[in-house]
Amino acid sequence: MHRSTASPTLPTGRTLGLSLALVSAFAFGGSGTAAKPLIEAGLSPLHVVWLRVTGAAVALLPIAYRHRDAVLRRPGLLIGFGLLAVAGVQACYFAAISRIPVGVALLIEYLGPPLLIGYVKFVQRKPISRGAAIGAGVAVAGLACVVEVWNGLSFDALGVLFALGAACCQVGYFVLADAGRRGERPVDPLAVSAFGLLIGAVLLTVFTRPWQADWSTLGGSVVMNGHTLPALLPAAWMILIATVLAYLTGVIAVGHLSPPVAGVVANLEAVVATVLAWVLLGEHLGLPQIAGGLLVLTGAFAAQTGKPAAVEAADAKGARDSRDSRDARDSRDAPDSSERVAAERQVSGRPSRTSRGD
Repeated sequence: MHRSTASPTLPTGRTLGLSLALVSAFAFGGSGTAAKPLIEAGLSPLHVVWLRVTGAAVALLPIAYRHRDAVLRRPGLLIGFGLLAVAGVQACYFAAISRIPVGVALLIEYLGPPLLIGYVKFVQRKPISRGAAIGAGVAVAGLACVVEVWNGLSFDALGVLFALGAACCQVGYFVLADAGRRGERPVDPLAVSAFGLLIGAVLLTVFTRPWQADWSTLGGSVVMNGHTLPALLPAAWMILIATVLAYLTGVIAVGHLSPPVAGVVANLEAVVATVLAWVLLGEHLGLPQIAGGLLVLTGAFAAQTGKPAAVEAADAKGARDSRDSRDARDSRDAPDSSERVAAERQVSGRPSRTSRGD
Protein backbone atom coordinates (compact mmCIF):
# COMPACT_ATOMS: atom_id res chain seq x y z
CA MET A 1 0.00 0.00 0.00
CA HIS A 2 2.86 2.37 0.75
CA ARG A 3 4.39 1.94 -2.69
CA SER A 4 1.10 2.47 -4.49
CA THR A 5 0.48 5.81 -2.77
CA ALA A 6 4.03 7.14 -3.12
CA SER A 7 4.71 6.38 -6.76
CA PRO A 8 2.22 8.78 -8.41
CA THR A 9 3.54 11.81 -6.51
CA LEU A 10 7.02 11.86 -8.05
CA PRO A 11 5.98 12.22 -11.71
CA THR A 12 3.42 14.84 -10.68
CA GLY A 13 6.08 16.85 -8.84
CA ARG A 14 8.57 16.62 -11.70
CA THR A 15 5.91 17.49 -14.28
CA LEU A 16 4.83 20.53 -12.28
CA GLY A 17 8.45 21.56 -11.76
CA LEU A 18 9.25 21.19 -15.45
CA SER A 19 6.16 23.20 -16.42
CA LEU A 20 7.08 26.02 -14.03
CA ALA A 21 10.72 25.98 -15.18
CA LEU A 22 9.59 26.31 -18.80
CA VAL A 23 7.27 29.20 -17.92
CA SER A 24 10.14 30.87 -16.06
CA ALA A 25 12.55 30.43 -18.98
CA PHE A 26 10.03 31.83 -21.46
CA ALA A 27 9.25 34.75 -19.15
CA PHE A 28 12.91 35.58 -18.50
CA GLY A 29 13.61 35.30 -22.23
CA GLY A 30 11.32 38.22 -22.99
CA SER A 31 13.19 40.73 -20.84
CA GLY A 32 15.62 41.84 -23.53
CA THR A 33 12.91 42.19 -26.16
CA ALA A 34 10.87 44.40 -23.83
CA ALA A 35 13.87 46.41 -22.66
CA LYS A 36 15.36 47.24 -26.06
CA PRO A 37 12.64 49.74 -27.18
CA LEU A 38 13.01 51.56 -23.85
CA ILE A 39 16.77 51.75 -24.27
CA GLU A 40 16.40 52.99 -27.85
CA ALA A 41 13.97 55.66 -26.57
CA GLY A 42 16.66 57.14 -24.33
CA LEU A 43 16.84 55.23 -21.04
CA SER A 44 20.23 53.77 -20.15
CA PRO A 45 20.53 49.98 -19.75
CA LEU A 46 21.26 50.31 -16.03
CA HIS A 47 18.19 52.48 -15.47
CA VAL A 48 16.05 49.97 -17.36
CA VAL A 49 17.38 47.23 -15.05
CA TRP A 50 16.55 49.35 -12.02
CA LEU A 51 13.04 49.94 -13.35
CA ARG A 52 12.60 46.22 -13.95
CA VAL A 53 13.71 45.09 -10.49
CA THR A 54 12.14 47.96 -8.51
CA GLY A 55 8.83 47.67 -10.34
CA ALA A 56 8.74 43.95 -9.61
CA ALA A 57 9.62 44.56 -5.95
CA VAL A 58 6.74 47.03 -5.62
CA ALA A 59 4.36 44.56 -7.28
CA LEU A 60 5.38 41.88 -4.79
CA LEU A 61 5.06 44.07 -1.68
CA PRO A 62 1.76 42.38 -0.64
CA ILE A 63 3.50 38.97 -0.72
CA ALA A 64 6.44 40.36 1.24
CA TYR A 65 4.10 41.76 3.88
CA ARG A 66 2.20 38.49 4.16
CA HIS A 67 5.46 36.57 4.69
CA ARG A 68 7.20 39.24 6.78
CA ASP A 69 8.20 36.65 9.40
CA ALA A 70 10.67 35.25 6.85
CA VAL A 71 12.97 38.20 7.59
CA LEU A 72 13.45 36.94 11.14
CA ARG A 73 13.55 33.24 10.23
CA ARG A 74 16.15 33.27 7.40
CA PRO A 75 17.60 36.78 6.99
CA GLY A 76 20.89 35.53 5.55
CA LEU A 77 19.13 33.54 2.85
CA LEU A 78 17.03 36.52 1.74
CA ILE A 79 19.99 38.91 1.70
CA GLY A 80 22.05 36.39 -0.25
CA PHE A 81 19.29 35.91 -2.81
CA GLY A 82 18.87 39.65 -3.29
CA LEU A 83 22.62 40.19 -3.52
CA LEU A 84 23.45 37.31 -5.88
CA ALA A 85 20.30 36.23 -7.74
CA VAL A 86 19.00 39.75 -8.38
CA ALA A 87 21.54 42.56 -8.08
CA GLY A 88 24.69 40.51 -8.66
CA VAL A 89 23.56 38.89 -11.92
CA GLN A 90 22.42 42.22 -13.38
CA ALA A 91 25.43 44.28 -12.29
CA CYS A 92 28.00 41.71 -13.43
CA TYR A 93 26.28 41.14 -16.77
CA PHE A 94 26.08 44.82 -17.69
CA ALA A 95 29.65 45.37 -16.55
CA ALA A 96 30.68 42.46 -18.78
CA ILE A 97 28.90 43.67 -21.94
CA SER A 98 30.54 47.07 -21.53
CA ARG A 99 33.89 45.35 -22.25
CA ILE A 100 33.18 42.18 -24.28
CA PRO A 101 30.58 41.29 -26.97
CA VAL A 102 27.07 40.46 -25.78
CA GLY A 103 27.21 36.94 -27.26
CA VAL A 104 30.41 36.07 -25.41
CA ALA A 105 29.04 37.51 -22.16
CA LEU A 106 25.84 35.51 -22.52
CA LEU A 107 27.72 32.29 -23.19
CA ILE A 108 29.96 32.74 -20.15
CA GLU A 109 27.00 33.69 -17.96
CA TYR A 110 25.16 30.56 -19.04
CA LEU A 111 28.06 28.44 -17.92
CA GLY A 112 26.13 28.68 -14.66
CA PRO A 113 24.47 25.22 -14.98
CA PRO A 114 27.80 23.34 -15.45
CA LEU A 115 29.26 25.36 -12.57
CA LEU A 116 26.18 24.48 -10.54
CA ILE A 117 26.68 20.79 -11.26
CA GLY A 118 30.29 21.07 -10.06
CA TYR A 119 29.19 22.90 -6.91
CA VAL A 120 26.52 20.33 -6.05
CA LYS A 121 28.83 17.38 -6.71
CA PHE A 122 32.11 18.56 -5.17
CA VAL A 123 31.04 21.12 -2.54
CA GLN A 124 27.67 19.81 -1.39
CA ARG A 125 28.78 16.23 -2.22
CA LYS A 126 25.37 15.27 -3.60
CA PRO A 127 24.82 12.84 -6.50
CA ILE A 128 24.28 14.26 -9.98
CA SER A 129 22.12 12.46 -12.52
CA ARG A 130 23.76 11.49 -15.79
CA GLY A 131 20.96 13.24 -17.68
CA ALA A 132 21.69 16.58 -15.98
CA ALA A 133 25.43 16.33 -16.68
CA ILE A 134 24.95 15.37 -20.34
CA GLY A 135 22.19 17.92 -20.82
CA ALA A 136 24.35 20.73 -19.42
CA GLY A 137 27.16 19.96 -21.85
CA VAL A 138 24.84 19.75 -24.86
CA ALA A 139 23.04 22.95 -23.83
CA VAL A 140 26.29 24.93 -23.53
CA ALA A 141 27.34 23.78 -27.01
CA GLY A 142 23.97 24.90 -28.32
CA LEU A 143 24.28 28.27 -26.59
CA ALA A 144 27.58 28.87 -28.34
CA CYS A 145 25.67 28.60 -31.63
CA VAL A 146 22.68 30.65 -30.46
CA VAL A 147 24.81 33.65 -29.45
CA GLU A 148 27.24 33.09 -32.39
CA VAL A 149 30.19 33.34 -30.07
CA TRP A 150 32.69 33.16 -32.96
CA ASN A 151 31.66 36.68 -34.00
CA GLY A 152 33.27 38.17 -30.92
CA LEU A 153 36.36 36.20 -30.07
CA SER A 154 38.22 39.17 -28.59
CA PHE A 155 39.57 38.66 -25.08
CA ASP A 156 39.28 41.15 -22.26
CA ALA A 157 40.32 39.73 -18.91
CA LEU A 158 38.17 42.08 -16.83
CA GLY A 159 35.13 41.58 -19.05
CA VAL A 160 35.49 37.81 -18.86
CA LEU A 161 35.85 38.10 -15.08
CA PHE A 162 32.61 40.08 -14.83
CA ALA A 163 30.82 37.50 -17.01
CA LEU A 164 32.11 34.69 -14.79
CA GLY A 165 30.81 36.69 -11.84
CA ALA A 166 27.37 36.69 -13.46
CA ALA A 167 27.63 32.91 -13.93
CA CYS A 168 28.53 32.44 -10.26
CA CYS A 169 25.62 34.65 -9.22
CA GLN A 170 23.37 32.48 -11.37
CA VAL A 171 24.61 29.47 -9.41
CA GLY A 172 23.63 31.33 -6.25
CA TYR A 173 20.10 31.76 -7.63
CA PHE A 174 19.54 27.99 -7.87
CA VAL A 175 21.43 27.04 -4.69
CA LEU A 176 19.62 29.61 -2.52
CA ALA A 177 16.23 28.86 -4.09
CA ASP A 178 16.76 25.21 -3.13
CA ALA A 179 18.10 26.07 0.33
CA GLY A 180 15.01 28.11 1.17
CA ARG A 181 12.82 25.01 1.41
CA ARG A 182 15.29 23.04 3.52
CA GLY A 183 16.37 23.13 7.14
CA GLU A 184 14.39 23.54 10.32
CA ARG A 185 12.99 26.93 9.24
CA PRO A 186 11.97 26.66 5.58
CA VAL A 187 10.85 29.80 3.78
CA ASP A 188 8.04 29.98 1.26
CA PRO A 189 9.48 30.39 -2.27
CA LEU A 190 7.13 33.34 -2.80
CA ALA A 191 8.82 35.09 0.13
CA VAL A 192 12.27 34.31 -1.27
CA SER A 193 11.35 35.98 -4.57
CA ALA A 194 9.60 38.97 -2.99
CA PHE A 195 12.30 39.84 -0.45
CA GLY A 196 15.07 39.01 -2.90
CA LEU A 197 13.71 41.55 -5.37
CA LEU A 198 13.22 44.13 -2.60
CA ILE A 199 16.80 43.75 -1.41
CA GLY A 200 18.08 43.72 -4.99
CA ALA A 201 16.17 46.93 -5.73
CA VAL A 202 17.79 48.67 -2.76
CA LEU A 203 21.27 47.56 -3.83
CA LEU A 204 20.69 48.56 -7.47
CA THR A 205 19.40 51.98 -6.35
CA VAL A 206 22.83 52.73 -4.89
CA PHE A 207 24.58 51.36 -7.97
CA THR A 208 22.45 52.86 -10.79
CA ARG A 209 21.42 56.28 -9.32
CA PRO A 210 17.93 56.30 -10.84
CA TRP A 211 17.33 59.96 -9.90
CA GLN A 212 19.59 60.90 -12.82
CA ALA A 213 17.32 59.27 -15.43
CA ASP A 214 14.74 61.03 -17.57
CA TRP A 215 11.65 59.07 -16.61
CA SER A 216 9.38 61.20 -18.79
CA THR A 217 10.26 58.67 -21.51
CA LEU A 218 7.73 56.28 -19.98
CA GLY A 219 4.94 58.76 -20.73
CA GLY A 220 5.71 58.74 -24.45
CA SER A 221 5.86 56.17 -27.21
CA VAL A 222 8.47 53.68 -28.35
CA VAL A 223 9.03 51.83 -31.60
CA MET A 224 9.13 48.02 -31.80
CA ASN A 225 9.89 46.57 -35.22
CA GLY A 226 8.39 49.57 -37.00
CA HIS A 227 5.26 49.72 -34.83
CA THR A 228 4.61 52.57 -32.40
CA LEU A 229 3.22 51.69 -28.99
CA PRO A 230 3.02 53.27 -25.53
CA ALA A 231 6.28 52.99 -23.59
CA LEU A 232 4.37 51.71 -20.58
CA LEU A 233 3.41 48.55 -22.48
CA PRO A 234 6.92 47.04 -22.84
CA ALA A 235 7.73 48.39 -19.36
CA ALA A 236 4.78 46.52 -17.87
CA TRP A 237 5.72 43.37 -19.80
CA MET A 238 9.29 43.61 -18.54
CA ILE A 239 8.18 44.09 -14.92
CA LEU A 240 5.18 41.77 -14.60
CA ILE A 241 6.07 38.96 -17.00
CA ALA A 242 9.85 38.98 -17.40
CA THR A 243 10.52 39.60 -13.71
CA VAL A 244 7.59 38.91 -11.36
CA LEU A 245 6.29 35.82 -13.15
CA ALA A 246 9.81 34.67 -14.08
CA TYR A 247 11.18 34.79 -10.53
CA LEU A 248 8.10 33.32 -8.86
CA THR A 249 7.83 30.33 -11.19
CA GLY A 250 11.59 29.82 -11.33
CA VAL A 251 12.09 29.64 -7.56
CA ILE A 252 9.10 27.32 -7.11
CA ALA A 253 10.36 25.08 -9.94
CA VAL A 254 13.67 24.50 -8.16
CA GLY A 255 11.72 22.99 -5.27
CA HIS A 256 10.19 20.36 -7.56
CA LEU A 257 13.29 19.71 -9.66
CA SER A 258 16.88 19.42 -8.54
CA PRO A 259 18.91 22.65 -8.98
CA PRO A 260 21.09 21.11 -11.76
CA VAL A 261 18.06 20.05 -13.80
CA ALA A 262 16.33 23.41 -13.27
CA GLY A 263 19.55 25.13 -14.32
CA VAL A 264 19.78 23.24 -17.60
CA VAL A 265 16.13 23.96 -18.43
CA ALA A 266 16.79 27.65 -17.68
CA ASN A 267 19.20 27.72 -20.63
CA LEU A 268 16.11 27.88 -22.83
CA GLU A 269 15.94 31.54 -21.84
CA ALA A 270 18.63 32.42 -24.39
CA VAL A 271 16.75 30.55 -27.13
CA VAL A 272 13.48 32.29 -26.27
CA ALA A 273 15.24 35.67 -26.23
CA THR A 274 16.68 35.03 -29.70
CA VAL A 275 13.36 33.87 -31.17
CA LEU A 276 11.42 36.79 -29.66
CA ALA A 277 14.00 39.25 -30.98
CA TRP A 278 13.52 37.69 -34.42
CA VAL A 279 9.71 37.80 -34.30
CA LEU A 280 9.09 41.09 -32.46
CA LEU A 281 12.20 43.14 -33.23
CA GLY A 282 12.94 41.87 -36.73
CA GLU A 283 16.45 40.69 -35.84
CA HIS A 284 18.00 38.10 -38.16
CA LEU A 285 17.92 34.45 -37.11
CA GLY A 286 20.56 32.38 -38.91
CA LEU A 287 20.98 28.66 -39.42
CA PRO A 288 23.61 28.30 -36.64
CA GLN A 289 21.19 29.89 -34.17
CA ILE A 290 18.40 27.52 -35.20
CA ALA A 291 20.73 24.54 -34.84
CA GLY A 292 21.94 25.86 -31.48
CA GLY A 293 18.38 26.25 -30.29
CA LEU A 294 17.68 22.63 -31.15
CA LEU A 295 20.78 21.59 -29.19
CA VAL A 296 19.63 23.55 -26.15
CA LEU A 297 16.22 21.92 -26.39
CA THR A 298 17.92 18.52 -26.62
CA GLY A 299 20.02 19.28 -23.54
CA ALA A 300 16.98 20.39 -21.56
CA PHE A 301 15.09 17.26 -22.64
CA ALA A 302 18.01 15.02 -21.63
CA ALA A 303 18.26 16.72 -18.24
CA GLN A 304 14.62 16.38 -17.26
CA THR A 305 13.88 12.93 -18.71
CA GLY A 306 16.73 11.15 -16.93
CA LYS A 307 16.24 9.48 -13.58
CA PRO A 308 16.66 11.76 -10.58
CA ALA A 309 20.07 11.44 -8.96
CA ALA A 310 18.57 9.95 -5.82
CA VAL A 311 16.84 7.26 -7.86
CA GLU A 312 20.05 6.49 -9.77
CA ALA A 313 21.95 6.22 -6.49
CA ALA A 314 19.27 3.95 -5.05
CA ASP A 315 19.36 1.74 -8.15
CA ALA A 316 23.14 1.51 -7.99
CA LYS A 317 23.02 0.66 -4.29
CA GLY A 318 20.36 -1.96 -4.92
CA ALA A 319 22.48 -3.53 -7.67
CA ARG A 320 25.52 -3.64 -5.36
CA ASP A 321 23.50 -5.14 -2.51
CA SER A 322 22.06 -7.77 -4.85
CA ARG A 323 25.51 -8.66 -6.15
CA ASP A 324 26.98 -8.86 -2.65
CA SER A 325 24.09 -11.04 -1.50
CA ARG A 326 24.54 -13.37 -4.47
CA ASP A 327 28.29 -13.64 -3.85
CA ALA A 328 27.71 -14.40 -0.19
CA ARG A 329 25.16 -17.08 -1.05
CA ASP A 330 27.52 -18.69 -3.56
CA SER A 331 30.27 -18.64 -0.99
CA ARG A 332 28.10 -20.44 1.56
CA ASP A 333 26.93 -23.05 -0.92
CA ALA A 334 30.40 -23.87 -2.25
CA PRO A 335 32.54 -26.34 -0.16
CA ASP A 336 35.76 -24.98 1.24
CA SER A 337 39.17 -25.99 -0.19
CA SER A 338 39.96 -28.71 2.42
CA GLU A 339 36.65 -30.44 1.77
CA ARG A 340 37.27 -30.36 -1.98
CA VAL A 341 40.78 -31.84 -1.57
CA ALA A 342 39.49 -34.67 0.65
CA ALA A 343 36.72 -35.44 -1.79
CA GLU A 344 39.15 -35.54 -4.70
CA ARG A 345 41.52 -37.93 -2.85
CA GLN A 346 38.66 -40.24 -1.93
CA VAL A 347 37.52 -40.41 -5.53
CA SER A 348 41.05 -41.02 -6.89
CA GLY A 349 41.75 -43.82 -4.32
CA ARG A 350 38.57 -45.75 -5.07
CA PRO A 351 39.10 -48.71 -7.54
CA SER A 352 37.30 -48.38 -10.81
CA ARG A 353 34.66 -50.95 -11.79
CA THR A 354 36.18 -51.23 -15.27
CA SER A 355 39.75 -51.93 -14.13
CA ARG A 356 41.47 -55.28 -14.63
CA GLY A 357 41.23 -56.15 -10.93
CA ASP A 358 37.47 -56.66 -11.22
